[in-house]
Amino acid sequence: MRENTALAAWRAGGQTVGGWLSIGNAYTAETMAGLGFDWLCIDLQHGMLSYDDLTYMLPAISTSETMPFVRVPWNEPYEIMKALDAGAFGVIVPMVNNREEAELAVSACRYPPDGQRSFGPIRAAMYGGRGYMHQANEQMACIAMVETAEGIENLEEIASTPGLDAIYIGPADLAFALGLKPGQDDEQLHIDTVAKILATCQKHGIAAGIHTGSLERTQQYLEQGFNLVNLGSDGGFMARLAASELAEAKQTAEKQREGSGY
Repeated sequence: MRENTALAAWRAGGQTVGGWLSIGNAYTAETMAGLGFDWLCIDLQHGMLSYDDLTYMLPAISTSETMPFVRVPWNEPYEIMKALDAGAFGVIVPMVNNREEAELAVSACRYPPDGQRSFGPIRAAMYGGRGYMHQANEQMACIAMVETAEGIENLEEIASTPGLDAIYIGPADLAFALGLKPGQDDEQLHIDTVAKILATCQKHGIAAGIHTGSLERTQQYLEQGFNLVNLGSDGGFMARLAASELAEAKQTAEKQREGSGY
């Protein structure tokens, strides 16, 4: 079966850089996949996407060596199972609050006797290759987001959940949980909580991940020791480059206008 290279890197203590897909388009997915990201996550929670988009975006990512992940809308077993059956090699599950919810997510990712995943890897077996049924339990990454006050309080029990591969931090929702506002990542309380989550993941031998939207933040968190860090999203990359080059083009046009006397 195809190896989940991102998961293998985390298990070895390595680091990976990923990207986020929020635009429902095969061309943008294939373009991002061709750039060399270790993993790409298709966002069904907040992205402009539906399950139908997975049916062409996952195959588009398959043109590369990039690992395809899906952030499911919620911690619902049927959502997790359908994403995996479509060919995702991992799921990011939002707002996991306690051990019971973490166990629910893990169980949905594993075939019996390790979990309750129903057998029906419609596309997954083609993408995963020979031996999928026997090896999928070891290759599907189950990643829980800890980003609520309850989740922070129950961090130890979540991180020690058998079968959980990683915890992923959503800084904006984490800010809400701490009584802050999104964007206040430099507040000491936010900094300390992020460090606490990282240390707890390391203590329990699972990977630690965090969402960012800039090179500066990505470098910061990689230097801090995070195993999976998101560099940015398709829409964000497009908007930033377009805004930057448009501003320079308009500046040139303005200089020309002033020079011509019009």
